[in-house]
This record gives sequence, C-alpha cells and structure tokens, in this order.
Amino acid sequence: MLSHLNLQNNNLWGNLPTSMGALHQLNVLHLSNNNLSSKLPTFLVNCTLLVILDLANNSLIGHIPPDFGHSSGNLVILSLRSNRLVGVLPTSFCDFSHLQILDLSNNYISGTIPRCLSKLVSMANTVVENSLLLYQDDARVMWKRNDQTFGGFFSLSFLKGIDVSNNRLEGHIPEGISSLIGLKFLNLSRNNLTGPIMSRIGQLTSLESLDLSRNHLSGKIPLSLAQLSSLAMLDISDNNLTGKIPDGTQLRSFDASSYMGNPGLCGAPLPKCAGDEAPTMAPIGDGKQDTKNDFLLGLYISVVLGFIVGFWGVCGTLVLKRSWRQAYFRFYEDTRDKIYVIWVFKIARAWRRS
Repeated sequence: MLSHLNLQNNNLWGNLPTSMGALHQLNVLHLSNNNLSSKLPTFLVNCTLLVILDLANNSLIGHIPPDFGHSSGNLVILSLRSNRLVGVLPTSFCDFSHLQILDLSNNYISGTIPRCLSKLVSMANTVVENSLLLYQDDARVMWKRNDQTFGGFFSLSFLKGIDVSNNRLEGHIPEGISSLIGLKFLNLSRNNLTGPIMSRIGQLTSLESLDLSRNHLSGKIPLSLAQLSSLAMLDISDNNLTGKIPDGTQLRSFDASSYMGNPGLCGAPLPKCAGDEAPTMAPIGDGKQDTKNDFLLGLYISVVLGFIVGFWGVCGTLVLKRSWRQAYFRFYEDTRDKIYVIWVFKIARAWRRS
C-alpha cells in the first residue's frame, strides 16, 4: 500500500482526484509548490494515518473542514501556508495530540485563536517521544524568517512551532499558549491581534524565535520575557506597547528594530525613559583643591562660632545678669579713674622738669 506520496514542485493544477481518499495507509503527502486551486479536499479525512500533510504554496480556497482534527489525529506536521483559505480556525485543531508543526501563514483566516490550543499535548512537552517520525522524511518550515528544510527523525522530532502569521486573526492572544513549553518558534505577526502579550510567556523556555510584530498589542512587555535565555530572534515592532523594556542581557542583545513602531516604548536599546538620566557627577581631581576648600570652610566656621560664643558669652551675660552688669561698669569706672590720675601725674612731673 502507498504510504509516501511526494508530488511537490511541479505544475499540477485544478482539483485533486477524490480517489486519493482511498489511500487509507498514506502517511506522508507532499503537494506543495503547485497550482492546485480547489477547496481543501474533504476526502483527506479518510486518510486517518497521515503524519505529514504539506499543501503549502498553492491556491487552495474555501474553509478548513470543521471536523478536520477529529479525523486526522495522527498529524505531526500540517502546512497549509500561502493559499487562499478563509473562515475561522476550527476547534477540532485542538485534538491534534501529536501535532508539532502548525503552519497556516499567508492565508485569509479570520476570527480568534482558539483557547483550546493549550491542549496540543506534543507542543506542551519538551521530551521527544513521538514515534510517528521514525521514518526518514523532510519538511519545509519558515525558521527564523528563512524557508528551511528539516529532514530525518532527529531534526523534525525536536522542531515544534506555530505560524499563523499574515492572516486576519483578531482578539487577544490566549494565555494558554504559554503552557506549550516545547515550542521552538511562535509567529503571530501581521494580524489584528489586540490586548497584552501573555503575562506568563516566560514559561516558553525552549522558545528560540518569537514574532508578534504588526498587530495592535498594547500594555507593557511582560517581565518574564527577559527570562527566555534561548531566544535568538525577537520582533515585537509596530504595535501599541508602552512602558520600559524590561532590564536583562537577553532583551538588550536585540537591536532597536525589534522594538520600533511602539511610540510609548522606551529603554535600551531604544532611547531612555523619562527620569532615567543618571545624576551629573563632578569631575575627579587630584585632591589638593578639595583639601584647600575643606580647610577654608573649617576656618570660616571656627571664626563665626568663636564670634558668636565670645560675643554672647560676655554681652549676653551682662544683659541677663544685673549684679554682673553693675560690677562690670564699676570696674570700668575705677579703671578709667586710675588711668586719668596716672596720666595727670605724668604730665605734671614732665612740666616741672621743663
């Protein structure tokens, strides 16, 4: 029975034959990079053993079947990017317990991101335990903005991520995505998402690439984002984020382009926030001038204190104590009389000699 079918990179066009629905043992189907223009084939729900389904870069139209996830529970890699799919993401996607790579980018999908995506068991686990990829195969993935091919069990089993960029999704980012701790990449850019970045985003400790750019996200950058030590690519530009970029070596390692387009955002590597300017420090000299200034300051203080103590020690006592004041003036008068008598005696004696 046919288990692998690879017809990618051809000039196939039109509809897929319904006879493909009879391939019940099909594990891998590659039809990317063609000109297929039909609706997403409903007969694929009969291919319950599919592990890799790659229909990227075609012209497929219509909605994603609402029961798609119920019948394709073995899918590990699902790539429908760069088509013309419309409608909402069915909640049946949350039943993909083995799904590791979900790529729906570059379509016209609308509505909100299902909150139940937190139930994607394989993405919520950092341990490699998926035996469905034990055969040799490959898949093309947008990895850090580059279209790359990953092949073989070792490469694919460690790669986990969600890319729903360039659609028409709206509403808040579900907080439950923070529980998908096995994610290596998360790309929700170029949508109409609103509200804050998930407060517990720091739980995604395996995350290497995060792109939330070109949305309408608001609020402050969560402090936990600075805890993502494995993060190698970050873009949260062109949103409505405000406040200071959290301190941390990891976040400061990205250039300003990762944060541009958020008028209320500040802090390194963007311009400083108001009030962040460090106080001006006086230039450090050789110490001689400082020593001289200290001496003069001490001298001035001593003179002032000496004057205050001396003046008020004498005059204040005379003013406040009557007996001392009388004794002082009596002493003054006696001294004046003595001086007067002495000078008169000296003048008289000098006159006699002459």
